[in-house]
Amino acid sequence: MRLKRRKKLIKYLNILDQPINFTPFVFNRMVFLWALLGLIGGITAGGYWIVLELITEAISFFKGWQVIPVMASAGLLAGIVIHKIGDPGEIQLIVNNIRFKNGKLDPKNNTSMILSSLLCVGSGGSLGPEAPLVQVTGSIGSWMGKLFRLKGEDMRSLSIAGMASGFTALFGAPLGGSLFSLEILHHKYAVEYYKAIIPAFVASCFSYVIFAIIVHLGIGPIWQIPNYEMNDKFDFLYAVLFAIGATLLGWIFIIVTRQLKLAFSFLKAPIYINTLIGGILLGCISYFYPITRYFGHHQINELLEGNFTLELLSTILLFKLLAIALTVTSGWRGGFIIPLFFSGATLGLIIHSFLPSVNLSLTIVSCMAAINSCVTRTPMSTTILISTLTGFTYFIPILFASLTGYFLAPRIPFIKSQMEEEK
Repeated sequence: MRLKRRKKLIKYLNILDQPINFTPFVFNRMVFLWALLGLIGGITAGGYWIVLELITEAISFFKGWQVIPVMASAGLLAGIVIHKIGDPGEIQLIVNNIRFKNGKLDPKNNTSMILSSLLCVGSGGSLGPEAPLVQVTGSIGSWMGKLFRLKGEDMRSLSIAGMASGFTALFGAPLGGSLFSLEILHHKYAVEYYKAIIPAFVASCFSYVIFAIIVHLGIGPIWQIPNYEMNDKFDFLYAVLFAIGATLLGWIFIIVTRQLKLAFSFLKAPIYINTLIGGILLGCISYFYPITRYFGHHQINELLEGNFTLELLSTILLFKLLAIALTVTSGWRGGFIIPLFFSGATLGLIIHSFLPSVNLSLTIVSCMAAINSCVTRTPMSTTILISTLTGFTYFIPILFASLTGYFLAPRIPFIKSQMEEEK
């Protein structure tokens, strides 16, 4: 019976391998595969987001000093999950496998990634759910590619399309999510895998619709910044100047993160000890500065609507960068894009306090774009993402800022596998 089922499966796969000849359009069976991947990616992201919100709501009951033992416990549990089930890796592993291992992402550690990231993100770590979603949906693309016997660029394209579907679902930006899944793979050549762009677009569109239906996502910006009208021809120059300051902040973040990573490596402790230490330190930061807790999805609006003094804004920025660096280096799982946007917005508010005559929105988006482009090397997708998320419709100032951060970034990228193969 098992042999008969295998024969039937091979027969159906052979049918799917045949091109569709009945249509005069640029259309083939791969479109169905990209769309199916997008549907699965949207369902996966929607389910993950609902569970994450439930966990976050449950843990948010604990206030004040209680956040310290809560985050310590979450770190310990996440470390035990990784130690017992398997290390799912980080964004460097994803980039490395796409570039140097024929685009194959192994789904065997998805359980570990999902459980550990839910604990880390839901308890208040300064990393977001974008990296776990990208890894899980990208590995689903690899699994589907293996199921349908794809090889070479077709396999890599399906993995990239899976990554795009997960990223798009969270950010609600199909174009930005698609470009991000390509740009993140190389520190210099943004479209090295340009053949994957259409698969990424298709999967992203289907994922966005499904995710929006599941979580009742509204259409429009999620971060409320003041309206902007480009009345000054020097706005482009302002964008570049603000971006230089944000790029310097990106350098500081990269240096601090590398030093903390070195410090944790000297401990030579099991992963659950590192995550426990990270949880204690993050809990202490969250106790004194609650707005630095969590990855910033809701906290950015709180920051923009609040009336913070210059001294408090500077302190928040300092400890938020430290919290992100600690979360990354202590073994907590998650992504750092939205936390970097939060840091950029904080810097924008600080700069605006010195230059109140310059439009606040221009200051904020310029800093957000530059710091993210400096760290992730994704100027095109960053431009589109920030425009989508803030409603800042003038692309050019954001693009100037993004390119400034990109070109002034360190020669060795923060994600080292963007440049060379990991040994």
